[in-house]
Amino acid sequence: MVTMDGLDQKGGMAVMGGFLDRIARACESRRSLLCVGLDPDPGLMPVADALEFNRAIVDATAGAVCAYKPNLAFYEAMGAAGLAALERTVAYIRETAGDVLIIGDAKRGDIGPSAAAYAKAMFGVWGFDAVTVNAWGGADSVAPFLEDASRGVFVWCRGSNPGAGDFQDLTAGQGSGSGDDRASMPLYERVALACADWNSRGNVGLVAGATAPEPLAAVRRLCPDLPLLVPGVGAQGGDLAAAVRAGTNSAGRLAMINASRGVIYASGDAAGYAAAAGAAARRLRDAINATLEEDGRGWPLS
Repeated sequence: MVTMDGLDQKGGMAVMGGFLDRIARACESRRSLLCVGLDPDPGLMPVADALEFNRAIVDATAGAVCAYKPNLAFYEAMGAAGLAALERTVAYIRETAGDVLIIGDAKRGDIGPSAAAYAKAMFGVWGFDAVTVNAWGGADSVAPFLEDASRGVFVWCRGSNPGAGDFQDLTAGQGSGSGDDRASMPLYERVALACADWNSRGNVGLVAGATAPEPLAAVRRLCPDLPLLVPGVGAQGGDLAAAVRAGTNSAGRLAMINASRGVIYASGDAAGYAAAAGAAARRLRDAINATLEEDGRGWPLS
């Protein structure tokens, strides 16, 4: 938890107005670790207009979430109209949902001027509070995203998809020379430790999927003070309670548990989809909080 002096309770790296502080405020104001993915799919939406759909979902769920995560792929697939819907969705969240964070799920990854241009697009043009990136290109491919301490960067570390282990679980096989034994670690653990090394501004986080609870727990052990974005509950089949226990820190915080299809497509009824999404979001938030309470890490009494 970030205190009023800008330090976390362990005296770790956090600055007032920095990204960790913004996460803390968004989560505490709603007593929620739930992030909802805004992934409009014309084949699944009960209404034709993506902006109308997103506005209804936001109106129904805003009181139960700490963040929204629009996945840029769904908007890009709709062409110019989709990008216009994304722009207006971001503006609508800003107007109506207070300090809820907006995470641009873009998984951008490139080097040099291209990486700098991507960072400018994600933060300067779209205005996201955080973005997901792919660190395959190494430190210099991530560095341009880290310059603003108030903006977060979630590095794709251990995916929730079935093929994530094809590369991410392979043993890296080369020591780092930094004094710790990284040669026998799977690649995702090496990525996690590298991200901790890059966290000089306190705004680096990791993406680690709920469908792989043991790797998720390993990432948390290696990086106890980094925020985690945890996809894979709901439609992908990740166990919610296991994800909460593996993904949160010792205080029961610093994890954003993401659900997308299980919330926004809770109903295909054009007249009732928003209400169904709101109910699904509240159930997930309450289930997350019940797990925290059971472990003695619930929200403090007001």
